[in-house]
Amino acid sequence: MPTTHHTKMLILGSGPAGLSAAIYAARAGMQPIVVQGLQPGGQLTITTDVENYPGFAEVIQGPWLMEQMTAQAVHVGTSMIWDTIVDVDLSQRPFRLIGDGGDVYVAETLVIATGAQAKWLGVPGEQELGGKGVSACATCDGFFYRGKKVVVIGGGNTAVEEALYLTNHSDDVTLIHRRDSLRAEKILQDRLFANPKIKVLWNKKVDRFVAGEGAAGLVGVDLIDTVTGEASHEPTDGGFVAIGHKPSTELFVGKLPLDDDGYLQVTPGTSLTAVPGVFAAGDVTDKVYRQAVTAAGMGCMAALDAERFLAEAEYRATVDA
Repeated sequence: MPTTHHTKMLILGSGPAGLSAAIYAARAGMQPIVVQGLQPGGQLTITTDVENYPGFAEVIQGPWLMEQMTAQAVHVGTSMIWDTIVDVDLSQRPFRLIGDGGDVYVAETLVIATGAQAKWLGVPGEQELGGKGVSACATCDGFFYRGKKVVVIGGGNTAVEEALYLTNHSDDVTLIHRRDSLRAEKILQDRLFANPKIKVLWNKKVDRFVAGEGAAGLVGVDLIDTVTGEASHEPTDGGFVAIGHKPSTELFVGKLPLDDDGYLQVTPGTSLTAVPGVFAAGDVTDKVYRQAVTAAGMGCMAALDAERFLAEAEYRATVDA
């Protein structure tokens, strides 16, 4: 039998943004509900070593960090619900959302923290070697490849920026692109071509990520020439897939403004969307930084913005009465 849930704040997504919003909202007495979605804990649950989240002197594991955030949110009064939202009505407050099992969520405010997913190549070895040499975030994992050989796959801004960033850790960075020219902005291309630590392999696509013997991680990538069809192999210790991200905003098409890449648009410096009472936080609205710590900060902003919104709404209702 479907259940109707009422809350002052409904949070979609249980990554760092959603859970941080929940912690702040619960401590403010808002009794938030978090709908955890298809990937509870977000992208950190498929990340192994985390060394750049403040507060931990030693390397920690991504899944453990998300378990701790979840436990903290529950401890201060958050309700966690395993569900996936399939329909949203933002035409009036309170907002009404429907879960895939038929449950109804009635919320005075809504925080969207559904995140974004890295785009993958879909080739053999990619998922099997995730966290063992294959990554989609140089800023997150580049530190682990100090003094090692790395490759970056892609030809847009993201790929060029990741290659340039990796030169902080490696003197041997190879950019692999399936075409004979890059799509990145010219200023980024100029920086790339001027950097002696970076070489480019043109007209090459990755056919397979190759694992070493036994428990060894990535040792190389098998390549196919997109012009001649010739096969080749490029040895490497780390492979960074940089072909973009896809924000999880399908539910909000036609209901909230999205930018050309599908990210939710917010008022700069805030978490406010175009619909009063609806807020966005984390990777669903951030295509620049995409870090756990920035997502957590944005979750805090969303909770504070929502709390302020409700206080103002209650004040107006009192004055009007």
